[in-house]
Amino acid sequence: MDETPATRPIDAAGDALHVRRVFGEAYEAGGTLVIPVARVVGGSGMGYGTGALGSPEQGGTGEGSGGGGGFGVHAKAVGVYTVRDGVVRWHPALDLNQVILGGQVVGAIAVLALARALRARRR
Repeated sequence: MDETPATRPIDAAGDALHVRRVFGEAYEAGGTLVIPVARVVGGSGMGYGTGALGSPEQGGTGEGSGGGGGFGVHAKAVGVYTVRDGVVRWHPALDLNQVILGGQVVGAIAVLALARALRARRR
């Protein structure tokens, strides 16, 4: 690939958002083919500016330029496909952070409901 400064972000985005990022390298374990799967999201932005930075009469240079860009990728494992004896199965990944957060939300709701019930009982 002929890479110039102008095409580097596009080339990097193509490499980062390739199907290999969504479906990881398959491997075999104990007679089972395992295909990892991820959710991949990417975004980019670029900008460039030109213009005078003040006229020479105003003490400026009368020149200007600029440029910049960026690219980001977020990848998250969502599970694996397994193939054994011709049977394909989906196994979702367990997101422990979501489980803990869900438990905290349920716990908070239970505490609030208990407090409300106790207040109503006192009246």
